[in-house]
Amino acid sequence: MSRSPVELAYARHVAAVQSHDRAAFLANFAEDALVQDPVGRSPLDPAGQGHRGHAAIGAFWDAIIAPGSVRFAIDRSIVCGDEIANIGAIYNRLPDGGEIGAEGVFVYRVNDAGKLVSLKAYWDYEKAMG
Repeated sequence: MSRSPVELAYARHVAAVQSHDRAAFLANFAEDALVQDPVGRSPLDPAGQGHRGHAAIGAFWDAIIAPGSVRFAIDRSIVCGDEIANIGAIYNRLPDGGEIGAEGVFVYRVNDAGKLVSLKAYWDYEKAMG
């Protein structure tokens, strides 16, 4: 069975993150995409408005993804139209050897061109850091 455009975009996302390929990561997003990781206010996004557009998403990559080593542990995925909801955990091994883990629901949406237009990560920052 062939995979849907959102499943393919999610697979490209994981591959880019795990191979530390910033250019591929950004190319997978539409120019006006919005990343909310996590959704709402947190030290990663004090205003709670997310990171919109390649410049802001690139800055998010530089600050959060690039310094560590991210591992996806998704238990279940549900595809519905142009969205996929992944249920599980994402872990980030930090340069100092520590690891942060966040259980949650990670929702990706694509446009007609198969580019990510939205990534909403529902996880508890305080719990993950505590």
